[in-house]
Amino acid sequence: MYRTIQQSLVARIQAILAQKYSVALPALAVEQPPNIALGEIALPVAFELAKRLRKAPRAIATELAAELSGALPEGIASVEAAGAGYLNVRFDRAYICRNVAADRHADIGGPGFRLVEHTSINPNKAAHIGHLRNAILGDTFQRLLRPDSYKSGYDVGVQNYIDNTGVQVADVVVGLMHLERKDLASTRQLLADLTGKGERIDFYCWDLYARVSQWYTADESALAERKALRLATLHAIEEGGNEIAQVADLIANAVLRRHLETMQRLSIEYDFLPRESEILHLHFWDAARQLMIDKGVLYFETQGKNKGCWVMRRASLPGVTESTEPIDKEGIDGHGGAGPDEDAKVIVRSNGTVTYVGKDIAYHLWKFGLLPGKDFGYQKFYEYTSHTCWISAEHGETPHPSFGHADAIYNVIDSRQNDPQTQVIQALRGMGFTNAAARYTQFSYEMVALTPRCAMELGYTVSEEDQKRAYIEVSGRKGFGVKADDLLDRLIAAARVEVDTRHPDLSKPERDTIARQIGVGALRYFMLRYTRNTVIAFDFKDALSFEGETGPYVQYAIVRAANIFRKGSTTAEASLAAFASLDLSGILDGEEGTTLWETWLLVSRLSQLIEQAITTSEPAYLAKYAFQLAQQFNNFYHRHHILNETDPTHKAFYFATAAVAQREMIRALGYLGIEAPERM
Repeated sequence: MYRTIQQSLVARIQAILAQKYSVALPALAVEQPPNIALGEIALPVAFELAKRLRKAPRAIATELAAELSGALPEGIASVEAAGAGYLNVRFDRAYICRNVAADRHADIGGPGFRLVEHTSINPNKAAHIGHLRNAILGDTFQRLLRPDSYKSGYDVGVQNYIDNTGVQVADVVVGLMHLERKDLASTRQLLADLTGKGERIDFYCWDLYARVSQWYTADESALAERKALRLATLHAIEEGGNEIAQVADLIANAVLRRHLETMQRLSIEYDFLPRESEILHLHFWDAARQLMIDKGVLYFETQGKNKGCWVMRRASLPGVTESTEPIDKEGIDGHGGAGPDEDAKVIVRSNGTVTYVGKDIAYHLWKFGLLPGKDFGYQKFYEYTSHTCWISAEHGETPHPSFGHADAIYNVIDSRQNDPQTQVIQALRGMGFTNAAARYTQFSYEMVALTPRCAMELGYTVSEEDQKRAYIEVSGRKGFGVKADDLLDRLIAAARVEVDTRHPDLSKPERDTIARQIGVGALRYFMLRYTRNTVIAFDFKDALSFEGETGPYVQYAIVRAANIFRKGSTTAEASLAAFASLDLSGILDGEEGTTLWETWLLVSRLSQLIEQAITTSEPAYLAKYAFQLAQQFNNFYHRHHILNETDPTHKAFYFATAAVAQREMIRALGYLGIEAPERM
């Protein structure tokens, strides 16, 4: 509701500016006063206009306040000039409360297809704690975008890019075929044997990957030979049509299924799994290469250190524009005689291999529907309760959904990949696809590490020096880290101990469900509470705490509200229905009324926080809001003795306050992918 009032107010001011001053300000800054006694909104618009209108900000604010007061937008009680030139806006508290109780709010969403790519784990071993930050960020963001009962949202597709031909998969294949001495038939038998014993291939590969990484460098005299073996294996996988590639495909698909099962434990699902093997074998790069040459972005270098390579023209070079006209069909002498650009980005090496950036450019041209004549084949791969997850193939099934032609793209990717992502955007701009480049959002984030205490709890030996550090980095190659499933199991087990102690009366399935909700909620919230550019040091104790900024703290506030209704022999729905006819005269006035109003005002801001999280690509804003709302509700709970209140009007108002707070806390957690338990 807050966002609805803000939108109508801004629109009214913009109309006044156009009519009275012939001024257009497409965006108006909106602030919150330092004290609620000053109002709910403060606008510094007069300061922005002062120089243009050659007037003092206070004089402009006074004129605007007079204009607004003549026809106040619905839901606003008053507007006044304040300080040196602010416009302070006070809401009609009763109006806002009635609309909040009736669940009226500003809509969010619009036309166009939004493509969110996240997770993108190499299918060579079990998912680890670092992968979880990527997946949880991406899943939360797609939840914010999707339509639901609260908003119309956007048309959204979720993709998980699978690098099944990369060096990490090659390492596991080297381990299987040269350390374990397995061929295609015995690899198939290995998968069957693991399944029969209830063991997981991704866990098996976790240890194998660490072993083979150490094997490469264990014997200095064999280093060159082993690295050559690694490169030959990689080339065989990329080429396809051989036993090595078949082993790689078998293992990669088996590990991928385990990844999907792991993520499903966190309620994370996907629509499409594009694989690098199809980008190679369906010749996406060939089409992209020709398009880049035609657009004058890619050229063949004949001089300098990059001689013999195909390199990408840099938009920052003197005289280079985002022209869509071809410069040289053959790409020769791409600098027009200006000499070689030694810092140009190599896209195809002199040996003919395409770099990661080259393949990524081709992939993103497909995402935007800009790759002429190219599409994946599609096959069904994994079944969720609500939909099918498809995977790319050379020859697919029909009919199948459409997955490309995005209007906007969000890539959730480790900040260490910033440079390749920037190169893709530069390529789009250089080819003249400036609109696509502007709608390409690099959703980057920092790494997840472990606190020394957490590392020791996991059984790792931590030196005295490392115990003094704020965090310890994980390393899959060194075998130091925590598998995602192991982490979840430990969190759920710890929560189960508390649930068993507090609720022995509940059945085992009920206690299992609550423990899972708490454990998953603790993990997801911990990954979301920090802004994306913050390094996370994970700690079991901090994540599971019922105090402070944690998922369980918010969940407990929701359960506390449910207990109020149970003890009061009513429901949230009945409380809101009774509120519709409640006389609000005077109840929101004075000091006590203001403390009640603060809860309703915060409740009214959910849609504003969702929009802010979408605009900034920062789910942490919504996580912080959920915590603040839980704090506000708990303050309300401790201040007002709801069940013992004797005044019927106040008691009804208190129940309604608990109802709207509970409803919006449940919604906020829902967008964060966190369930609200019935008991804790």
